[in-house]
Amino acid sequence: MAGSRYSFTAQVWEHSGEGSWHFVSLPEEIADDIEERYGHRAGGFGAVRVHVRIGTSSWSTSLFPDRKRATYVLPVKKPVRVAEDLVAGSSAEIDLTIAL
Repeated sequence: MAGSRYSFTAQVWEHSGEGSWHFVSLPEEIADDIEERYGHRAGGFGAVRVHVRIGTSSWSTSLFPDRKRATYVLPVKKPVRVAEDLVAGSSAEIDLTIAL
């Protein structure tokens, strides 16, 4: 069974810290809807399990709340970035489904 589905375009950014973690920030209205509907089910660190598709790549991961940005962030792993030709600053079209 799947939860709500969201589609949006967001810019890939690189975390300034150890490693080369890349993320996209969810649009505020989508993050607010997810928080309202699924926040009570969040796991450790407020994580929300999701299924994601960017281009021909799909995978399961978690959204993480980012208090500094007041939204959720979605990690974009290296194999997906390579397969979809994404770098920091690229725009990505994202289909995201909440995992129930």
